[in-house]
Amino acid sequence: MRLWHVFRQFLWLGCISFGGPAAHLGYFQRVFVQRLQWLSAEHYAQLVALAQFLPGPASSQVGFAIGVQRAGVAGGISAFIAFTLPSFLLMLALAGGLHTLLTYHWFPALIHGLKLLAVMIVADATLSMAKTFCSSAFSRVLMLLTAVALWLTPLPVWLLLILAAFGGWIYARWQGTRLADSAGQAEQQAQPFQSYPAKRLALIIGLMLWAGLYLLSHLSGLNGTADTMGIFAAFYQTGSLVFGGGHVVLPLVQQQFAGQLTAETLLTGYGAAQLVPGPMFTFATFLGAELLPEARVSGALLATLGVFLPGFILLTAVQPLWSQWLVKPGLKHALMGVNAAVVGLLLATLVTPVASSSLLNGADIVFAAVGFIALRRKALNVIGLIPLALGFGLLAP
Repeated sequence: MRLWHVFRQFLWLGCISFGGPAAHLGYFQRVFVQRLQWLSAEHYAQLVALAQFLPGPASSQVGFAIGVQRAGVAGGISAFIAFTLPSFLLMLALAGGLHTLLTYHWFPALIHGLKLLAVMIVADATLSMAKTFCSSAFSRVLMLLTAVALWLTPLPVWLLLILAAFGGWIYARWQGTRLADSAGQAEQQAQPFQSYPAKRLALIIGLMLWAGLYLLSHLSGLNGTADTMGIFAAFYQTGSLVFGGGHVVLPLVQQQFAGQLTAETLLTGYGAAQLVPGPMFTFATFLGAELLPEARVSGALLATLGVFLPGFILLTAVQPLWSQWLVKPGLKHALMGVNAAVVGLLLATLVTPVASSSLLNGADIVFAAVGFIALRRKALNVIGLIPLALGFGLLAP
């Protein structure tokens, strides 16, 4: 029953989670932290920070980790399949009929309404997490600095998180204070008992598996051929190198299959990935189907598995030690800075691209503001806002 509950919750989220990774994290925070209380806000922030440090799809990695915590490894796999399935099926179907569907005026209108819903969700998650993790003046400054750095500089997210961790540690040492141990001890008690050497061995095995598959993919896919092995190898390499979200998949795949995928095909798939719910990494689903037209389903499955697998291997290897490292006083001080930076990441993404690509006129701004207020005051929940957002998208000028 617990496994089915994980699958059901993530399947529903996979059907409604428009807006990209930041919106997904907002949905997860509202459902699994606030409503279902499967994990604490502190533990959730730790998972988000870890996913930002690792290559791969951040929101899917967080979802996988939530599933593992709730129902073991089978729960993680169930969460991944359920959250990805709607997007996978849509991208597979759109591989042959996207251009036709976009000619209907109502389809982009529906998508626009759902993008406005994503604005409300991300804004709500940003405010909720800011209240939890940015209670001091220093943490609020760090949050704003992170957001401004993301807006104005090309610095990668992982580097900003490292700088924020260092800043939090320096600030705590300067103040001469220590963070309370209660949250860290609670998270430690929630984890199954394992000795440190066993976790370190799991880390080594996980890194060896990831590196071995990466080397094997290079040896088997150097010619960039669009056969089954070549597709899996190319997308495994891509998933191992993607920092910064699904947008980075585009140039990497373009380089891998320069002679077999036209610019039009790449941009069509990239545009479709913006329109469907769920992870943007299902851009690989579309490309896999295009690369293997005689067996579209096989090509889509291989590409999807290849691009997601390295991130999940690394997450599984690092997460047990990550939790144990964070209960140490020095790292807990650094975590204060990381948590503030994670809120800054959400704030930056709320402005660009979530709001900037969704709020096209005054009516959009008013509707998003009213929906956000209704969500905060619990006058409406997300399910109640969905039909309103769809209706507004269809009827708005």
